Amino acid sequence: MHRFITRAVLAATVAGLMISNLAGCTKKPAGSNSNAVVGITQEPGIFDPHTVVAAGDEEIIFNIYEGLYKFDYEGNLNPCLATDVEISDDASVYTFTIREGVKFHDGSSLDPIDVVYSLKRAAGLIEGQDGVALVQELDPIKDVEVTSDGRVQVTLEYGNSELLSYFTTGIIPEGYDNCQKAPVGTGPFKFDSYIPGQSVILVKNDNYWQKGLPYLDKVTFKVCADMDAGITELANGSIDIFPYLTPDRSNQLDPAKYNILSNGSNMVQIFALNNDVKPLNDLRVRQAINYAVNRKDIISVTMDGESAELTTAMSPAMGSYYDTSLDGTFDQDLEKARSLMADAGYANGFDITCTVPSSYLIHVNTAVELASELKAIGINLEIKQVDWATWLDVVYKGRQYETTVIALTSDYAPYDVLERYQSTSDGNFINYSNAEVDRLMQEIPTTSEVAKRKELYHQVLGILTADACSVYIQDPNTITAVSTRLEGYHVYPMYVQDMSQVKLVSN
Repeated sequence: MHRFITRAVLAATVAGLMISNLAGCTKKPAGSNSNAVVGITQEPGIFDPHTVVAAGDEEIIFNIYEGLYKFDYEGNLNPCLATDVEISDDASVYTFTIREGVKFHDGSSLDPIDVVYSLKRAAGLIEGQDGVALVQELDPIKDVEVTSDGRVQVTLEYGNSELLSYFTTGIIPEGYDNCQKAPVGTGPFKFDSYIPGQSVILVKNDNYWQKGLPYLDKVTFKVCADMDAGITELANGSIDIFPYLTPDRSNQLDPAKYNILSNGSNMVQIFALNNDVKPLNDLRVRQAINYAVNRKDIISVTMDGESAELTTAMSPAMGSYYDTSLDGTFDQDLEKARSLMADAGYANGFDITCTVPSSYLIHVNTAVELASELKAIGINLEIKQVDWATWLDVVYKGRQYETTVIALTSDYAPYDVLERYQSTSDGNFINYSNAEVDRLMQEIPTTSEVAKRKELYHQVLGILTADACSVYIQDPNTITAVSTRLEGYHVYPMYVQDMSQVKLVSN
């Protein structure tokens, strides 16, 4: 599985300045109208935690399911349904202590057997799965069993020092097979209903193991046609929370009614180039496109400058795993771009199509700016807007496209960021292939020394940059409008909507 925008998953994010203005807000007594409405522009599709692909689905089911570990809004990976883990010296065995006193939404108690079933199902080890992992990152799992002292032991085919962050995958009851229509997890909210094209409704889990949470009785994820429709609903008060705003849209909102929250997103907006399509299969053409693009101008146009400029496939938010020496590799150089185009036999340019999801304004606006800039080297970029379902089916899954603009998300794990560039990865929708990258990505999980792993990640980033496999543009901040009647909402550096601590403002 990969996330867009996700774990090779996706979406569209955007940003702005943090504006916290509580002056003049109309407060309501806690306990009245104990519900919140979250606006979303991506039609939900999958509620199964092991087959989910789109980040827009993950932002909802984050409230339904929980894993052995869970990320918080600061990007920390914390114990959740496990209280701790022991990892063998060669990182081939992970042994988890399972939290007691946890109940599923159907009233049954969490048992180590449920964990065994869930992890085996995710890893493709259940009878009938033929060894095909539902969660690709858990494919290295060879066996899962309950130990004599009641813990859960996960044995891998080989040592993997980078696997812990993938144990965030949702735990479900043993044998449960109706996740799509009736999701059952241990999270703070229970699934209530889904009306396609309208909403997903979650209700409070009164038996949640974290005492006192959640505060809200109901959360409605309301489907909006696009950002403009969401802004209209914000203005008339029918939506309380709307994420992924552009700065200009957030500036339209009344600060007496909405607080504007912003945080880094750890996302990678990419002008994705299908490496299997002519003339994009020519390195010189891909390099020319990279040199023709002015990332600062795109960031200015789409995000009012509220983004981190990118050169390669990882955001600086990943800290020392990011290679700062690559910064500026593709600063705009039209003379070099034209020379590369001529060397490749395209001195007069060519026509090409950019298939972009219409529901994400930042990607549409980026495509428009790219079309303008690429004219300077003779490339005529035709923009084709499609709905989200079509984008997923045709572009991401079918890989039947030439170029696209999208944002890729990941866990706070460098391996999760780069795994999609392996030639065999399901998330490799740009059809990139480099044997050395494949080799390095195989070596990283078996390397126990942190400094050496960082060096290997830098090598991968260097190769991806040298191959100009696509054009990396920005890591946009995430801007979210939150009604001043609510508090406790946090903007995550990943694609989730955590409603567990959201509550009504008290007088």
